[in-house]
Amino acid sequence: MAPARGRTLTVVQPEIDLLGLPLKTFGIMFALGFIASGAVIHRRMKELRIPADWAYEMIFAALVGGLVGARLFWVIENPDRIDGIGDLIGGTGLVWYGGVLGGALFVVLWARWRGWLGLTMFDVAAVPLALGNAIGRIGCQLSGDGDYGKPWNGPWAMGYPHGTVPTDPGVTVHPTPIYETLAMGLIAWFLWTLRDRVRPGVLFALWLVLAGLERLLIEFLRRNPTEALGLTLPQLQSVAMIIGGLAWIALVRHRHGSALLPRDEPYPRAALPAAA
Repeated sequence: MAPARGRTLTVVQPEIDLLGLPLKTFGIMFALGFIASGAVIHRRMKELRIPADWAYEMIFAALVGGLVGARLFWVIENPDRIDGIGDLIGGTGLVWYGGVLGGALFVVLWARWRGWLGLTMFDVAAVPLALGNAIGRIGCQLSGDGDYGKPWNGPWAMGYPHGTVPTDPGVTVHPTPIYETLAMGLIAWFLWTLRDRVRPGVLFALWLVLAGLERLLIEFLRRNPTEALGLTLPQLQSVAMIIGGLAWIALVRHRHGSALLPRDEPYPRAALPAAA
């Protein structure tokens, strides 16, 4: 499917040569996503009078857990591509939802160790989750790693003939990584503006709803195969996220009458263990 001339971007940059050292652009953006998320967590912890150096511990736990979970999910989804222990622990395959679940598990374990496992911890994670996703998708766009969409020849269609997972010559597709960067960036900004206006736990519930909705919709443009009910596996996972977030918000409204904090009531500061 060939697009109209002058309407596509065919240049991607999977790798940058720095004085003979090859640097993967996906890895660079992956790291920048964690750095930006750490800065946001640091700022929010200072606002809540929580030890700000915990931000680095939290990010490290999320990084390790995210890498383990993302790789594990990829292995589960692609068992035919594993041929030995080297393929099991190496390679470039990562799954975003696996990274979220793995990172969340490690952060929960860290927070329990710190005596800070509660709704405030989940709220602190909401904006960084959206922001990190937005920045990470820039890496997908730069590397052309296969997260692009279905064939399309619209006004901003793009080809990835030199990507990590190249498109066929002359074929252009929906640049879905760009769509996701824009959408998740807006979600991160929106959640940040609400951080002191909603009851504890609601910010994280909103992330579940909005991130789930974003992925549910973007999947209609992507190339993933359907699994059940005409939906892809990420869409089924997204539906679960949306239902869970809406149920969480409904429970808060049932208990308090509103998910919003009264104007004269500040967001509660977390109770920390005496050792903190």
